[in-house]
Amino acid sequence: MKDQVVLRVMTKLLVPYMLVFGFYVIAHGELGPGGGFQGGVILAAGFILYGIVYGKSELHRVAPRRVIDALAGIGVLLYAGVGVWTMLLGGRFLDYSVLPAADYGAAEALGMVLVEYGVGITVCTVMITVYDMISEEGRP
Repeated sequence: MKDQVVLRVMTKLLVPYMLVFGFYVIAHGELGPGGGFQGGVILAAGFILYGIVYGKSELHRVAPRRVIDALAGIGVLLYAGVGVWTMLLGGRFLDYSVLPAADYGAAEALGMVLVEYGVGITVCTVMITVYDMISEEGRP
């Protein structure tokens, strides 16, 4: 798509807004519509759009495979870590009420925010990995 100037310019303009909106949806998921899954999908869509327009090699330059794989693991560990943390504090898996905070509402918010970040990171990186696995570089 090297000859598609308008598409390339529009992608360069849209991707930053997609990424900011994806982070917004993840960060405000416990307060309104959205959350980790939806925000992760929006983030991944920005990276996938960039990869479609500029090619996989350029996508790998911006988001290296090692970083994507590491972030996938970190996201899962963050989600599971919050659950294990609540169990170690005497509660059930993801029972936010036992988290150390000033009051129940703050503990609930802390737990949900951490879980939403973990889900968002995991969903984004897994979708990028799926795109990377099923796309072909040399297609016309």
